Amino acid sequence: MRILVVEDEPKVARFLERGLRQQAHAVDLAFDGEDGLRLAFENDYDVVVLDVMLPGRDGFSVLTELRTAQKAVRVLMLTARDEVGDRVRGLDLGADDYLVKPFDFDEFLARIRALIRRAASEGQTTLRCADLELDPRTRQVRRGGKPVQLTAKPYAILDLLLRRQGQVVSRTEISEHVWDQRFDPMGNVIDVTVHQLRDKVDKGFEPRLIHTVRGVGYVLRAGEQA
Repeated sequence: MRILVVEDEPKVARFLERGLRQQAHAVDLAFDGEDGLRLAFENDYDVVVLDVMLPGRDGFSVLTELRTAQKAVRVLMLTARDEVGDRVRGLDLGADDYLVKPFDFDEFLARIRALIRRAASEGQTTLRCADLELDPRTRQVRRGGKPVQLTAKPYAILDLLLRRQGQVVSRTEISEHVWDQRFDPMGNVIDVTVHQLRDKVDKGFEPRLIHTVRGVGYVLRAGEQA
């Protein structure tokens, strides 16, 4: 999952970044509201972690812009204020959850997981192509009725390819969905990860589903040789 953290305290931002990366999430950081809003419009995120007290444009303003533009991203708001009025305001503006500083990091992670599950449960219940199935609510993958165990990055690529099945997905799109800003899409990490994914979902099965479009990216569809 790709997460944007908008937090003006560098120590807090880096702490959240490290913890989220350890959970195999891709993380982008912004240290003010304007930069956070720019990144939120330029990229597709699964969750935005948004501090209320930001220099310049505050978190309430950023949230208002996101919801006015009908950005469907989940938003977890952070604040040092323990006032009911602030929490009510954030929720009324469209925040999905609220966490008051200081907070326990395990609770923070639990809130993130809950938002991701909620987003998955509101979408299509099961993604399918031929005999390949992915349930975004449980993160379970099956091919030919057999469970397939995937680590975070191959799973994220498969989720993207299934949601865009029949369409060519570029390397840039894959890098933006699965990795963060510092990732170099011109390296060989995407190829290596797709190779790992193929070993899990295509090797020993027919038809092959993941196909390379040379010089562009990948497409998931049945009925052709990979």
